[in-house]
Amino acid sequence: MATLSTSEAETTPFHALSVDDALAVEHVELLTGLSAADALSRRATYGPNRLAESRKEPWWRAFVRQYADPMQIVLLCAGIGSLYPLKQFGTGILLLALTLFNAVLGLRQEGKAAAAVSALQKMMIVKARVRRDGQLTELAAEELVPGDVVQVEAGDLVPADGRLVRTAGLEVDESALTGESVPVVKDADTVPGAGAALGDRVDMVYMNTNVTRGTGELVVTATGMATEVGHISGMLQAEPTAETPLTRQLSRLTNQILVVAGVALVLSIALNLARGNPFNVVFLAAIAFAISAVPTGLPAVVTTILSLGTQLLARANAIVKRLRSTETLGSTSAVNSDKTGTLTLNQMTAVELTIPGRRYVVSGSGYRTDGDIRHAAGQPEVPLEPFLLPMALASDAAVRDGELIGDPTEGALVVLAEKGHLDVASTRQRYPRVAEVPFDAAYKLMATFHRMTDESGTDVVRCFVKGAPDQLLARAASVVTPGVAPAPLDDELRARYMAENERLAEQGLRVMATARKDFDPAAFDPQADLLDTLDRLTLLALVGIVDPPRPQAKAAIATAKAAGMRVRMITGDHAVTAAAIAQQLGIDGRAISGAEFAAMGDEQLAREIDHIGVIARVTPEHKVRLVETLQRKGHIVAMTGDGVNDAPALKRADIGIAMGITGTEVSKEAAAMILTDDDFATIVKAVEIGRALYDNLKRYVFFQMGVLIGFIATFLGASIFNIASGVPFLPLQTLWVNFTTQVFQAIGLGYGKPEQDIMRRPPRRADEPLLTTRTLLWLAVVGLVLGATTLAVIAWADRGYGTDVARTMGLTTFSILNLLLSFTVRSDLRSMFNLDTFDDHRFLVTSGMSAIAIVLATELGVLQRILHTVSLNLTQWLVCLAAGATVIVVTELRKLVLRHRAATAGALAPG
Repeated sequence: MATLSTSEAETTPFHALSVDDALAVEHVELLTGLSAADALSRRATYGPNRLAESRKEPWWRAFVRQYADPMQIVLLCAGIGSLYPLKQFGTGILLLALTLFNAVLGLRQEGKAAAAVSALQKMMIVKARVRRDGQLTELAAEELVPGDVVQVEAGDLVPADGRLVRTAGLEVDESALTGESVPVVKDADTVPGAGAALGDRVDMVYMNTNVTRGTGELVVTATGMATEVGHISGMLQAEPTAETPLTRQLSRLTNQILVVAGVALVLSIALNLARGNPFNVVFLAAIAFAISAVPTGLPAVVTTILSLGTQLLARANAIVKRLRSTETLGSTSAVNSDKTGTLTLNQMTAVELTIPGRRYVVSGSGYRTDGDIRHAAGQPEVPLEPFLLPMALASDAAVRDGELIGDPTEGALVVLAEKGHLDVASTRQRYPRVAEVPFDAAYKLMATFHRMTDESGTDVVRCFVKGAPDQLLARAASVVTPGVAPAPLDDELRARYMAENERLAEQGLRVMATARKDFDPAAFDPQADLLDTLDRLTLLALVGIVDPPRPQAKAAIATAKAAGMRVRMITGDHAVTAAAIAQQLGIDGRAISGAEFAAMGDEQLAREIDHIGVIARVTPEHKVRLVETLQRKGHIVAMTGDGVNDAPALKRADIGIAMGITGTEVSKEAAAMILTDDDFATIVKAVEIGRALYDNLKRYVFFQMGVLIGFIATFLGASIFNIASGVPFLPLQTLWVNFTTQVFQAIGLGYGKPEQDIMRRPPRRADEPLLTTRTLLWLAVVGLVLGATTLAVIAWADRGYGTDVARTMGLTTFSILNLLLSFTVRSDLRSMFNLDTFDDHRFLVTSGMSAIAIVLATELGVLQRILHTVSLNLTQWLVCLAAGATVIVVTELRKLVLRHRAATAGALAPG
């Protein structure tokens, strides 16, 4: 395409401009990119590269929405009813004020939740590789401006709209934008016609689309709301907050309780009216009953606890994107983990270099270039430059001051070249690429092409290849000898090559091979399908690379094993390499190759999977099949992944886990959890937090259901047996218990210290209901004990001391029963008199607050006037305390039976 005039170029769509014209319009040089000053100026002009946030709900609407809660509706009606017809103005005003307090509290909690979500989003920042001031650097995508020159590769999320200036096998999934079901092949050649459809603009890439294959370079043409996705963002609907299975279960239970409570309330009113009780008394009883019988936002409280759990996980370096994942974590029974970077440090270091007839040891570690390549004495010197060139040229990684930008394995090769006294940056400038075959998991190699002279001084296009040794050997026809002259690759040389590969791999080293091939410059076509030309290669070297295990990984695997979780290593390395690392880490089971895995039928795999600990040389399809096999056997599966091809397995797993540092944006999008430190130990820690969270939720729900049934039993029993005129507690007395003892103990249970043996138990079943039929029956018994005990105390006191004392003693007894019940639900088996019960500081603090509230309700003058209570004497206090202890007797007897059953089952268990 001919170069356009400046005015023509500026009015022509970017897809219809040539590369040179597009760069001219954006006033940028391809090789240097923007300067820091230019970028700052453009940032001020165009703003940050992000989409505008959705319109926030007005505060008044959010405030009104708080009154949709059943508890708020009951309190509002009770407050109005107290004002008229009861004309109890103090009670009515207090109830209405309480609804305002609840609404403000609800708004504040929503604000905290929104802030937590915002904080998590900030932790999931999309990064982009940008050329600024001639240097390749990594920036947050939000900092991009029009004119920036950006590199993308498979697995990246395109950070902004841009005109491609260079591509190598680039394919982009644009389904989210255009609906195209297959990835689009991209090319830097100009698309003619200003009116070309969006899906036909193959020389453009668009923000938030996924690079599925190859590499490319683009000049940014639009950012933020000026992008194609920005144009339609106003029409996009935010994904609604999905309920977790647990909150759905509790919502159903809440509705059932509301029905039961409603029937009980109607029955209570009917009984009291039938006895000829005054309307005011009946209405007062109905208000108090209604306040006590409404579950105080069980699902909302559970959601809050889960939300706070996500913050705990974030502090432990695990970002959980969905609440349901927080709930599922505790059930995890199988963890399929990548080796590189998760079980290991992901600081690849070349430690051995082998060329035909020579072995070299490499000193130094990590990505620092200080180190040497040493050989054994008595061998003549061999020039290493021909063997090191592929490591410098057939790699995209850059290493500066010990910091790596790019792939870790490439980083190890680049550092090795530097240790061999090659200046990688100047070597790349001297021999620029004229074409490349990007790495792909399908063929496990990468090739680059460069114009240079061969050993005889003839001009050639030399192809340098790096990749898996077996793949390069399959394509090879010759090998470089110590005299740097190619020799035909016969059976003996093939056997020596494979033996050397095995020797390195058995040490737990990752082995990379290099090779080369020369082409005639006159016949070379850089636009051809170059992969097919990679035959008859000349083998150069084998490099042994180590990625040392993370120090904490072995301990984490031991913890996972004790917790009943099976850890498997999934890797692209050879089986012998993977087995060596697995043995160091304590991973059980034999190692098999992906080919062996694929050859197994479903029935055979189901039989043998429990004896397999390592699967090597895997493909994405193998990972999905592994997940499905384990799920069919009843496991809850966590799967780690970092590549674009891992997305299907991450989505299929119950907990897909992406790597926050090395993971592609596509894998992060597909995952349910992101590790910000890429550390396997974080997975185990996240499971521990998930288990503790579920245990606390279980305790809270058991306590809440027990006291709720206790309230209903108390009011219904008072109406049936005409105790205290059918009004065991006044409305404000009911609220006092609700908002002191019950709230304090709910906090203590919901945020309590986890059990010490939490990671020595087997995982719970994912389909295990929180409240089984047997548990509900038990909680009904507990509720009846609370109700019967409270009514017995009220009836006894009413005969001897009068109604005011009776209600005060009833309130005190019921409060003590609530407090002691919270101690008993902390463990299903352990006695509440165990020292571990008193080892939770927060729970003891909230219990102390409850005890103070119980005493103040009867002894503080101002509360006596508000709650209509009276002081109690020593005898009355002792009666209340003795009555409160009944819940301990009942629950301890049950625990004794359960402990006996557990001990019997353990004694009868085999082995």
